[in-house]
Amino acid sequence: MSASDDLRRAKEFFAADSFSQETGLELVSVSPGRATVSMQICDRHKNSHGTVHGGALFTLADTAFALASNSHGIPAAGINASISYLTAARDGILTAEAEEFTGNPKLASYTVVITDDKERKIAIFQGMVYRKTPKRDI
Repeated sequence: MSASDDLRRAKEFFAADSFSQETGLELVSVSPGRATVSMQICDRHKNSHGTVHGGALFTLADTAFALASNSHGIPAAGINASISYLTAARDGILTAEAEEFTGNPKLASYTVVITDDKERKIAIFQGMVYRKTPKRDI
């Protein structure tokens, strides 16, 4: 499968994610085991302190995680995820970069780093997926 086929599949996968579309996320790039997603901070992303809501940050990271983990053409479903918030963000553009940390045919681990447009680290996310490996004919 070519890189253009991979990108087309990723765009279709992303377009089918209604929640990510509703929250204003943008697919920046995808390649095997990697994905980058961005979010222009709007009022709808903010909590009562005027900073980006933890749920918005988690959604941004989780979307990059989903795209990276499904980039191999094998359906992958998250089975565990955690996030650590490092500093608050108030405005600008946030970028989540997901990278496959380790994987095997059934389980794969990913790290997602969220940065702001000043390259400050805002949060770090760790996730694991279960890969639904295709059945083989005997």
